[in-house]
Amino acid sequence: MLLVIDVGNTNFVLGLYDGEELVNSWRMTTGGNRTADETGMFIHGLFDAAGVDAKEIKAAIISSVVPDIMYSLTQGIRRYLHIEPMIVSVGMKTGIAVKRDDPKSVGADRIVDLVAANEIYGGPAIVIDYGTANTFDVINEKSEFITGFITPGISSCADALYQKAAQLPKIEIKTPKSIIAKNTVDSLQAGLVIGHIGQTKYIIEKFKKELNMPDMKVIATGGLAKVIDPNNEIFDVLDPVLTLKGLRILYEKNK
Repeated sequence: MLLVIDVGNTNFVLGLYDGEELVNSWRMTTGGNRTADETGMFIHGLFDAAGVDAKEIKAAIISSVVPDIMYSLTQGIRRYLHIEPMIVSVGMKTGIAVKRDDPKSVGADRIVDLVAANEIYGGPAIVIDYGTANTFDVINEKSEFITGFITPGISSCADALYQKAAQLPKIEIKTPKSIIAKNTVDSLQAGLVIGHIGQTKYIIEKFKKELNMPDMKVIATGGLAKVIDPNNEIFDVLDPVLTLKGLRILYEKNK
């Protein structure tokens, strides 16, 4: 079996593949203060709770945008799973040509998402990942990453309001029932979510127009993607495990 790990700024997600089948997945908070032993024991504990024999895990691949936790994570895997993890990095075989001025600065998570979108759904496509930050990336029919950018995520905006505005409460992020808000919590939820829905629609429209790709597929992933499109009106594909699929594909290309 193959262990895939996507380390984000807020959470990191672990998946376990048996061949091409995702048989288990877990989400945990990204923490910078765990030791290698704590990390390794925690991951091992997840397997025990799921009835997974850790000896069956023969390989691992990690994508990370948080350098500070990589030592404890990789050492924990080495000590408790006895395998050497593959790290997503510049120079790997991806099947994607990065047509940007600074290809080495592109986040590993963005490349992983594009690899999965390209291999599974094909281009041209805009790939949107909703997390701590939202990424909007475009691949064309030639498997080229041609443009993309980053916006603040919904949870990041909500946290900023809570921290900077003394009288605003911390809220649950969910799709509002109506734009007609009658209280502070509803007002915040409507403003944050509907604002990001409007942003998403505008960005998609501008990409399709300026790139002259009117039939470009819209592929979304990330923990808050469903909040943006609860009625399946914006995205052509909503794939919550796109990143895990991309990690498996990258491992197969580079093992």
